[in-house]
Amino acid sequence: MTSHSDLNPQLTPKKAITIRFQRIAIIGYIGLLLLMPLWLFLLEPREGHSNGFIFVVYILPLLLPLKGIIQDKPYTYAWANFIVMFYFIHGFTLLWVAQEQLIWVVLELLFASMMFIGCTYYARHRGQELGLKIQKLKDELATEKAAHEFNKKD
Repeated sequence: MTSHSDLNPQLTPKKAITIRFQRIAIIGYIGLLLLMPLWLFLLEPREGHSNGFIFVVYILPLLLPLKGIIQDKPYTYAWANFIVMFYFIHGFTLLWVAQEQLIWVVLELLFASMMFIGCTYYARHRGQELGLKIQKLKDELATEKAAHEFNKKD
């Protein structure tokens, strides 16, 4: 039998650790969302790149998970980590080639780290609270094999 909390994630309470990781993720996310346009458009504008290019490459990817984060979807927090990898690569590259922008690079890496850690553990803890889980490959293969065998009999 399912309860109301199984049907509606908003009715399933969050544990303190889940809330803590969500806050870390959101601080990192908002930090990147504010830092990148300020840094790239106002503080250290990139010469040789159009504003459109900078927006599409550096800011638009951060907007992709916005709706799911606002709607508090654990799956969005999980896949947002693929996006944040770009900011790690960007930050570590600039550590090597743009020493004069060290403060902004360190902030980018700090916010990206916060977002990555927060999103990873928030998705994990909230997924467990909601009973969401990814089926193990061996179980999935067994289910597919059983379905295939059942279809062969028909």
